[in-house]
Amino acid sequence: MRNKMLLLRKLVVALLLISTINVIQSQSYVGFLEDNYNGVHGIISNPANIADSRLKMDINLFGVSALYGNDYIGLNLGDAFSDYSSVFDNADTFPSKDNFLAFNIDVMGPSVMLSINKESSLAIFTRGRGIFNVNEANGNLLEKEGGFDENEDFNLVEDDIYGAFTAWGEIGATYARVLLNDEQHFLKGGLTGKMLQGLGNVYIEGSDISVDYNSDTREVTTTGELHLADTGDINETGNTGEALDLNNGFGIGADIGFVYEWRPDYAKHTKMQSDGSTIANRGANKYKLKLGVSVTDIGKLLDVKGSDRLYDLNKTQDIDNFDGDVLEEALLDNFDQISSTQSRDYTLPTALHTNADLSLTSKFYLNLNADISLTSRTKANTGSILNQYRLTPRYESKWLAIYSPISVMSGVGFQWGAGFRVGPLYMGSGTIFSSLIGENTKGIDLYAGVKIPIYQSKLRDNDNDGIINKEDNCPDMAGPIENQGCPWKDTDEDGVLDKDDECINEAGPEENNGCPWKDTDGDGVLDKDDDCPETPGLVEFNGCPDTDGDGIIDQKDRCPKTPGSEENHGCPDSDGDTLVDIDDECPDVAGPVSNNGCPEVTQEVQKQLNDYARTILFDTGKATIKPESVSVMVDIIQILNEYPNAKFTVEGHTDSVGSSESNQRLSEARANSVLNFLINEGISSSRLNAIGFGEEKPIASNATRAGRQQNRRVEINLIK
Repeated sequence: MRNKMLLLRKLVVALLLISTINVIQSQSYVGFLEDNYNGVHGIISNPANIADSRLKMDINLFGVSALYGNDYIGLNLGDAFSDYSSVFDNADTFPSKDNFLAFNIDVMGPSVMLSINKESSLAIFTRGRGIFNVNEANGNLLEKEGGFDENEDFNLVEDDIYGAFTAWGEIGATYARVLLNDEQHFLKGGLTGKMLQGLGNVYIEGSDISVDYNSDTREVTTTGELHLADTGDINETGNTGEALDLNNGFGIGADIGFVYEWRPDYAKHTKMQSDGSTIANRGANKYKLKLGVSVTDIGKLLDVKGSDRLYDLNKTQDIDNFDGDVLEEALLDNFDQISSTQSRDYTLPTALHTNADLSLTSKFYLNLNADISLTSRTKANTGSILNQYRLTPRYESKWLAIYSPISVMSGVGFQWGAGFRVGPLYMGSGTIFSSLIGENTKGIDLYAGVKIPIYQSKLRDNDNDGIINKEDNCPDMAGPIENQGCPWKDTDEDGVLDKDDECINEAGPEENNGCPWKDTDGDGVLDKDDDCPETPGLVEFNGCPDTDGDGIIDQKDRCPKTPGSEENHGCPDSDGDTLVDIDDECPDVAGPVSNNGCPEVTQEVQKQLNDYARTILFDTGKATIKPESVSVMVDIIQILNEYPNAKFTVEGHTDSVGSSESNQRLSEARANSVLNFLINEGISSSRLNAIGFGEEKPIASNATRAGRQQNRRVEINLIK
C-alpha cells in the first residue's frame, strides 16, 4: 500500500514539475555582451552591434553559457567551503502555489564575424540551445518528503498548467551596416536570419487539474484535461521512444536591431590622409552615449515530429488500482486517452532588449540593460524569457575587459556577478558574488569560451596634427596638411611664417603680414599709425580728413559735409531742441526728444480741435460740408500743421432720429467728408483715418432738441 501512495505522489509531482509556461530562456553571457570587443557575440543581443566593430575579424571557437534559477529553494553556497553536503541540508525553501524552476544552456559553436568595410559587417554563426523549465508548481507538495500518508486526506488544486523542454540548433547569418553618420549623430542597423533544427520538444498543457484523496474510502478523485506531447510514441508497453530526435522540426528565425551613438567629440576621432581626405579611427570607441534596441528570436519551429496526447482526468478510482512507474505509463494505465494529434509548432522566445551605454572615460563605461519578454507566458509550446534589468560598470580595452553586472531577474531576485576578457579567453558569471555571499541564492549562471580576435588598428598621430603617422612627412612635428604634415618655414626670420608672409624675403611686422610699413595714401602718416590709411588726411587727426572743418574727423562725423558741434557728433540742430536735424522729424519746430523733435499735442490743443470740429455744419441728412464751415476747417488745418508728426482720427456721430443703419452710414460719410477735405488741403493721408459711430456715443440726451443737436457732431482725436 505504501508503494501505491508513492506512485500517486509521483504522478502528482510529475504533473507539477512539468507544469510550466513553456520555455523560459534567460540572458546568456551576462556582462560579456555589453563589451564593445565581444565580436561575433554581439549579434546575440543586437545584430546591429557588429557594424563599425572594433574588430576586423572575430572567430569564435567554442563558448557555453548556462543558467539555473528558481524561487523554491535558496542555497547558501558559502557553506560549500566548509562542508559541501551542508549546502543542501541548510537550504531554505519558499513554497508557494506557483514556484518555478528554470535551466538554460546556450552553446556558441564555430562562428565568424567579418568587418567588410567601414560601413558593413557580416557574421556567420552556429549555436545550440536547450531550455528546461518548471513554473506554477505547487511547492507545498514538494515539502511532503516520502509521499502521502494513506490514512490522511489530501487535496491539491492546480488549475491550468503548462510546461515544456525544448532543444534546437541554429545556423545563421547577420548583416549590419551604418545607416547614418552625421558627425555627432551615428545610427546603425542589423538583421539576422537563421535556420532552426529542432532536437527535442516535450510540452504539457492542462486545464482545471485537481487531485483529491479520501482516506475513508481510499479513493482518489481527479479532474481536468491534460495534453502531453513529446517526440516519442508510446509503444505497447507504455514507454515512449527517444525524446531527442535530429528530425524534430525545422524553422526560420530572425533578429532585428538598431544602435544610436551620440559622438560630441567626433572630430577627435577623425584623422586626415595626405590627400586631405578624412578617415575615421575604427580602432577606438567614439561615443559618449550609446542607445540600442532590438527584438530577437522572431519565428517558430514547424512540423515538430511528436504526438500530442489528450487525457481525460475526470475520474474517481481506488488507490489500489494505480499502476505505472513513469508519467506516461501512469496516464495511459489510469486515465482515458481522448485523442492523439501531431505536436504543435514551437514559438521562439521573442524578446525586446534595450541598452544604454555611457562612456565615463575612454576605458570606463556604465551600462544599463533590460531584457523583456514579448511572448505570452500562458500559451502552450511558446518560449518566454525571464525579464531582467541590469546595471554593469566595466573597464574595457583592446586586450582586457573586466565587468561586474548587478541585476534583478524576475522571480530570482538580486544578482551580482563578474566577468573578464583577456585576449582570446572570456569567462564570467552574472551571479558569482551574490551566490557566494548571499544566504538564499536562487540563481546561478556561468559562461566561458575561447575565440580568435583580430582587432582594428588604431590610427596613430604622434604629433597630434590630425594627420596619421604613415602619411605624415613629419610625424613627430606638428604641421598642416597643406605642407604634408610639416611645419611652415620663415625665410626672412621676421616671425611670420612663409604661408602668411606677403614679403617672404623682406622682414616686416606680423600686423602688416610680414611686410615693411607703407604710406598708402601719401599723407605723410605711415599705415601703421594712419587711422585712414587709404584716404589722405591731417597728421593731427592721425591721417584722417575733416571735410567740413568742424574739428571732427569724417570717420566720426555724422554730418561730414555740414559743420556741427561735437556734442551733436558734428551735426547741426536748427531748432535748438537738442535733437540734431538728421534725427529730427520736425527740424524747423522745436519739440521734445520723446516725440522725435516734434511738438506734442496737449489737452488744450485737443479740446480746441474738437471745439472747432463740433461747429462743422453739413447739409441736412447729407455729408456735404456747408460753405460757412470752411473757415472752421482752415483753423483746424492750421492746428494740424503745427503738429506735423501727430496722427488723428476723424469721428462722425449722429442723434438717434432715424434708423441706426442710416445713422451709421451718415456718420461714416460725414467723417470721410471731413477727412477728404483735410487731405485735399495738404494734410498727409498717413496722418488721418476716419470712423463713424452713428448714434452709439451720445454726449447729451436724444430726448430733447438741444441734446440731439449736440449729438450731431464731428470730433478730431489724437491717436496715441
